[in-house]
Amino acid sequence: MDRSKIVAIVTGAISLLLAVGYLLLVQLLDFRGDMMPAPLSLLFPPLPV
Repeated sequence: MDRSKIVAIVTGAISLLLAVGYLLLVQLLDFRGDMMPAPLSLLFPPLPV
């Protein structure tokens, strides 16, 4: 095999590993459940008077 084919195969393998890793990460984050919004008291603290 010439060098360009080896580079293409290695690049494709890295791409597949990144894609599978991304899908696993998304599934892991989705498995955690529903996201709860932040309490409004933390987003907008009362102004000192």
